[in-house]
Amino acid sequence: MPVQNKEEIIIALNEKIDTFNHFISPLNKEEFEATPNGKWSAGQNLDHLIRAIKPLQLAYRLPKFFLKLSFGLTNRPSRSYEQLVEKYKYKLSQGGKASSRFIPPVILFENKTSLLKVYERQKQNLIKKVRKQKENDFDKYILPHPLLGKLTLREMLFFTIYHNQHHLESLQQRQSAISVHQSS
Repeated sequence: MPVQNKEEIIIALNEKIDTFNHFISPLNKEEFEATPNGKWSAGQNLDHLIRAIKPLQLAYRLPKFFLKLSFGLTNRPSRSYEQLVEKYKYKLSQGGKASSRFIPPVILFENKTSLLKVYERQKQNLIKKVRKQKENDFDKYILPHPLLGKLTLREMLFFTIYHNQHHLESLQQRQSAISVHQSS
């Protein structure tokens, strides 16, 4: 997926988050709450993605001088989307996992609709903030990522795009495996 500039980022954020939400929406109670082999349920994946996008919302709301003062400025060009994805996959392969504040509690089916609405609202708010940014600011300011270290604002958006895809693919593979097992 070639993602580079602000408009491509906005399109990708919309697409990836909407695709994730469309996958979750029709799940029944059993599918939404299932935790096969101790893996997170679909509901927990949704909650995790909400927890991951919230700090990004805050970062885009802060004045630039505060970002500079708190985290500094980058001393390198932003990685491409593909390079960022490669780094994330490498960190996962080395045992990288979500840190405590991003680990979801048990999520009940009764919370599905409200969580989907929250995530949609979070997406819209983030996109609104991204639209207001200057293109060169995406490569100037940095934020800390608990697994990947310091990322530029652009890289953090690349991560958010891929993070949705990663969790969606994980849930889709699980559903496929369940379907194959049930039809055997």
